[in-house]
Amino acid sequence: MIRHTPRSCVLGLCSYTHDSAAALIIDGELVGFAEEERLVGDKHTSAYPAQAVSWLLAEAGIAPEQITVVGYNFQAHRYLGTLAQTPGQLLRSTTRGRAIPRARSFIRVARRTRARLADLSARFPRARLTAVQHHRAHGLYAFASSAYEDAAVLVADSLGEVQTTTIGHARAPLSGGCEYRITEAIDDPASLGYAYGAVTEHLGWRRGDEEGTVMALAALGDPARFRKLFAAAIPLTDTGFALNSELLPLRVLSSQYARIASAFTGATCPPRRPDEPLEQVHRDLAAALQERTEQVMLHLAQRARRLTGSGLLCLGGGVAANCVAVGKIVEAGIFDEVHVPPAPGDSGTAIGAAIALHLAGSGTLPAGVTDRCYLGPAYPDLDPPAELRPGLSAHRPAEPARTLARHLADGRIVGLFQGRLEAGPRALGNRSILASPLLPGVVERLNATVKFREPFRPFAPIVLADAAADYFTLPQPAPFMSIASGVTQLTRDKIRAVVHVNDTARVQTLTPEQNPFLAQVLTEFATLTGLPVVINTSLNVKGKPICGTPEMALDCLAGSGLDALLMEGWWITK
Repeated sequence: MIRHTPRSCVLGLCSYTHDSAAALIIDGELVGFAEEERLVGDKHTSAYPAQAVSWLLAEAGIAPEQITVVGYNFQAHRYLGTLAQTPGQLLRSTTRGRAIPRARSFIRVARRTRARLADLSARFPRARLTAVQHHRAHGLYAFASSAYEDAAVLVADSLGEVQTTTIGHARAPLSGGCEYRITEAIDDPASLGYAYGAVTEHLGWRRGDEEGTVMALAALGDPARFRKLFAAAIPLTDTGFALNSELLPLRVLSSQYARIASAFTGATCPPRRPDEPLEQVHRDLAAALQERTEQVMLHLAQRARRLTGSGLLCLGGGVAANCVAVGKIVEAGIFDEVHVPPAPGDSGTAIGAAIALHLAGSGTLPAGVTDRCYLGPAYPDLDPPAELRPGLSAHRPAEPARTLARHLADGRIVGLFQGRLEAGPRALGNRSILASPLLPGVVERLNATVKFREPFRPFAPIVLADAAADYFTLPQPAPFMSIASGVTQLTRDKIRAVVHVNDTARVQTLTPEQNPFLAQVLTEFATLTGLPVVINTSLNVKGKPICGTPEMALDCLAGSGLDALLMEGWWITK
């Protein structure tokens, strides 16, 4: 049912690569954003985001033919920029063997990208299709979500088309308009995301998925053991960093080419299989990788400050999901404040692509992006008793926030499914698993029987913003759980469960305006326990995406150690 006839309908897409997603801007306002994996259950899916697009169109009350502009998050021709590197790579012995396969692989991906654009044109024949530079999409979303008027923008990922790291300067004065300009770029093969992914895979985890596991493991290791190796593998330069191809070989866009050189393996350890036990060498390797990542990100942040003169920083790209590195930047005091959007990885470029095209057409940023993370589907008219699995029962408590807080205080682990689906990799209170940090053995129980993941993985706290300074040393808000913070002695003494081995916590600060129901739960929990802090982790199990639909949430309850699920006001138990 078409409810109105909009003047401008801009659809932004991330598709065919990984983390497919869609965003829709109608007449200058962001209608919504959804990641396809959370609607179909296939983590990091590369498929065209059909479910996300269908939901957006239904949410806006428009038909597909009313889409006026479609933005895609890669530009095909930019992949060919690597060809200028080929002659020099042929002259060097360490890159000669891969130079031609590398060039061919980038040509192949350029052709594939053109084919993907043709597919999108066929899906939306009445719309104007525009490809957006990948790092521009990252950077515009990072800035537009920040509420800053002037900021440095640092984007770091594995690979855009050719760029892997960019520093930009964005301005959006209150008088109107917006200007975002990339002032400096680092091209592949120098890629921090490539290096982190390569070592993640070497350590036995999935590249492009489980880098966060390696970040957590790093706290258990000694970086000194491989410090010199990583200084050689990822040397700093005046304008950023480089990769040493003798240790981290030249990238070829094909799974047939290893990302770790034999010299690196010889200096560290053989590749670990996922089913092999962890040894100290693996912990130390993770620690050295993480330390070098933090050093490089600090170096880049310092350069961004010098180049732009801005006192505020926006971070984007997959490397911006490294909350420990972000915490180091905040701790260093290089900037007055640091902002990471809720979806800093590639899914967020769907929003960025839509923003770029809206900006190009109007000269302004769209409304509805700033400080928003709850952007996906909601199910307010849910009637779980008609949909329950065998063995589940449901009732509707009169005071759901108080009921949830009481059960948490009594030691139960509860899933929470309410309101609009979050954007990005962190559950922020609408698709979450909550637990009391006062519960003995809660981390062990969550990892072993609820999440089914490694025992060293930490869990993040959520705290009422007006009480955050009592428990955490972070000097700024952290509404999207994107910054690792130091902790106070009170936290060490009372709620050790939220403190990782490195004496940090990936905290989420919350105000009643951001999430009224969750703030009420925290207030009720504080009344019962004296503590305005609970554990908040994503409503899923290892290897599955965050539960975006009621069916996925019920499956999670039935198939895990959750004690209960509060879903749109219904208390559901096994």
